[in-house]
Amino acid sequence: MSYTKRNDGRKFDETREIKAEVGVIKNADGSAKFQIGKTIAIAAVYGPRNLYPKFLQNPEKGMLRCNYNMLSFSVDERIRPGPSRRSKEISLVTERALSPAVDLSTFTNAVVDVFVEIIQADAGTRCAGICAASMALADAGIPMRDLVAAVSVGKVGDKLVVDLNKLEEDYEGGATDVPIAVLPRNGEISLLQMDGEMEVKEIKEALEIGKKACEKIAEIQRKALKEKYKGD
Repeated sequence: MSYTKRNDGRKFDETREIKAEVGVIKNADGSAKFQIGKTIAIAAVYGPRNLYPKFLQNPEKGMLRCNYNMLSFSVDERIRPGPSRRSKEISLVTERALSPAVDLSTFTNAVVDVFVEIIQADAGTRCAGICAASMALADAGIPMRDLVAAVSVGKVGDKLVVDLNKLEEDYEGGATDVPIAVLPRNGEISLLQMDGEMEVKEIKEALEIGKKACEKIAEIQRKALKEKYKGD
């Protein structure tokens, strides 16, 4: 089925409107809010702090520990509060997407905890959470090789698109969602998943437009961090 026009009027390679802010939770060591379209993620970082129980400690480097949670009121149909299989899976995905950018070599036997809360959801929640978490880590002063920017790319009907919304994910003509996370400075991909089917050529094309979108997202992330500290 031909997909000739996006339901919200965007170009096929255009993201929804993005807003980013850091320092949104005062008692956290670092925090950030990232909004893309109607999807809103808030991340808080605590640590580095001593890791317990002690048998989990690593004398060579610290541990990054992520917790992703979608609040029950974040979607139209209320979801059951508390951990779920999906939230545990996305927590692990978030940790793996962020780990290549974070240097915990100086935080031996310690843990850095990252908590991601989705307070409003309209697709792309794991990507929004990764973007917020990356900014929160930087806000906390954790050494990083680069920020991590993330966005969903994929195929709706017969068109490759960037940043699918919920209506596009549920497109009756068929849709494939490919969340990616990128370290923009060197183009390293730290997350690549796929829900659906695409040809190899299409995946390569989608990754290229996704990387370009992530470069723009990273600019917004950096700007938000600079805004907080420009008066210091």
